[in-house]
Amino acid sequence: MSASRSEQSLVAVAERYALTTDQCGMLEVLLDVLARDEHAPTSPRALEGALETHVCDALCALDFTEVHHARSIADLGSGAGFPGLPLAVALPEAKVSLVESQARKCAFIDRAASAAGLSNVDVVLDRAETWRAGMGTQDIALARALAPPAVVLEYAAPLLRAGGFLVDWRGKREPKGERSAALAGAELGMQLVEIRRTEPFAGARDRHLHLYEKVRGTPERFPRRPGIARKRPLGG
Repeated sequence: MSASRSEQSLVAVAERYALTTDQCGMLEVLLDVLARDEHAPTSPRALEGALETHVCDALCALDFTEVHHARSIADLGSGAGFPGLPLAVALPEAKVSLVESQARKCAFIDRAASAAGLSNVDVVLDRAETWRAGMGTQDIALARALAPPAVVLEYAAPLLRAGGFLVDWRGKREPKGERSAALAGAELGMQLVEIRRTEPFAGARDRHLHLYEKVRGTPERFPRRPGIARKRPLGG
């Protein structure tokens, strides 16, 4: 991406999501750290068009009013800090917890958040299943490229308060996975609200955001022990 195109894209992002000049500057810092930090947990290929594939893809969650109103957000399996860091920039009144089980990734997220001057970010070195401080406290859970839908639901449900929401980033529609997610959700107290196709940038023509609401309490047997959700997923 050329510098001029990058600048034009950032202006378009700012206009779409009503971001201030300061917020745009913070997003630029995040992208700069991602590009320059030799310990960034991402591949060189992933840096091509990073504004689109990391920032725009993250901010499309703002198309849901439920995300706008959130005051506590958990980014599960945050990796390099996306989608959580861009959403922390866009939602300064929300506390955004970036939950990641690998220490080196947490260290990078912390460096990126500090460089961007983000004061509303909490980097959590833990697994979603064992993050006890987060149980039942989150307005929104985020999951991008984390696990199959039924597994993501099991990670998120215990962390959400009653009436909280999960935003799960997906590619093409997969009926089998969606059926399994529906069965898992029924067991976990989660209900599908909407599957929204988004096109925040050219490469996202098959991108769908799945929005679930926690409509009932999650049974006390959840979360199961670490690793069990993947080994024995709910929903068949």
